[in-house]
Amino acid sequence: MNPTARKPPQDAVTVRRLRLGVGAVGIALPVVLMVGHLLATRRPTLLDSLSGYYHSELRDVFVGALCAIGVFLISYRYRRPDDVLSTVAGLLAIVVALCPTTVGVPVGSTDRVDRTVGVVHQVAAAALFVLLAVFCLFLFTRPDRAGVPPSRPANRFYRGCGLLILVAIGLALASTVLPADVRHTVKPVLWCETVAVITFGAAWVAKSDALLRSAELPEPPPVDEATGRAATPTAP
Repeated sequence: MNPTARKPPQDAVTVRRLRLGVGAVGIALPVVLMVGHLLATRRPTLLDSLSGYYHSELRDVFVGALCAIGVFLISYRYRRPDDVLSTVAGLLAIVVALCPTTVGVPVGSTDRVDRTVGVVHQVAAAALFVLLAVFCLFLFTRPDRAGVPPSRPANRFYRGCGLLILVAIGLALASTVLPADVRHTVKPVLWCETVAVITFGAAWVAKSDALLRSAELPEPPPVDEATGRAATPTAP
């Protein structure tokens, strides 16, 4: 067998389930973190960012959810650009989960290593959101493997999701210039991250449904492992 032969793509059901898994966890994560923290503390308080819940009673939920998203993205296989970007995005999601933020941590309670880890967290999170926006803007709007393009309403929805993610992250970064008391009261980073996470989750859930609707279309021919080309069906 040729080790460089291109492997056949995942079947429609597997791709749909992976997309649905990424989207469902993304939509649920902000809600579970906020409500869970309220129930655990029995106080109507919110943290300054979603990442800040790493330092709360919901740490395991935060880390587990992001690692699950990371595994789903790494396992996702559709076409080569999707495969590469989803793998990178999955690794970034795991980095975000395992490298805690220092935003909201009291000044003086962190050392240089903690601050460096916090910077890694912020860079990885920003890069992850950019890649998820790229999926919405460019990859979800292409024709599927059977050559069927998304409908115009679907394309407008995906592009809207991509733009909303970028705007939300841009506003979150811009909010860092606000006075500390304003940031603590309004919590712009928390709300911007929540919008971005729910938006990317909605896009992935919608894309899984689009794939389900086209699941009855003929699958592309299997790839011959020796040549890397579409196999020619043989007569019975």
